Amino acid sequence: MHGLRARFILGIAVFLIGTAVGYSQNQAETYTATVDQDGVQHVRILGGDYFFKPNIIVVKKDVPVELMVSKEPGMVPHSIVAKAPEAGIVFDESLSTEPIIIRFTPKAAGKYVFYCKNKLLFFSSHRDKGMQGIIEVVE
Repeated sequence: MHGLRARFILGIAVFLIGTAVGYSQNQAETYTATVDQDGVQHVRILGGDYFFKPNIIVVKKDVPVELMVSKEPGMVPHSIVAKAPEAGIVFDESLSTEPIIIRFTPKAAGKYVFYCKNKLLFFSSHRDKGMQGIIEVVE
């Protein structure tokens, strides 16, 4: 009886730890870009197991932005997409472990979503699993 109880408790502990780890990756992490000496706002973004880090990026309007985006090693493909032409923020790129550079100059203040468009057959999309973020453009 004690063996069964111990396995049950261990199973609960593993579930709770797994839930906590998954939750921590989807927590909000904000990065406020600063204008570097070259006049560009540089931001590094890492994509991974259904997360972007950081997932909230604050940038200044009318100042060029350069996103350096990559993904964690692994077999699962990821992408990064933003569709806000009214703000000058439009991109759709596949991610790899080698960083790619995405450049744009935000033209309108507001909050704009970026996300992973990937989806495997009948499963939830990566976006539905939490792989999305916000670019907040401020004056």
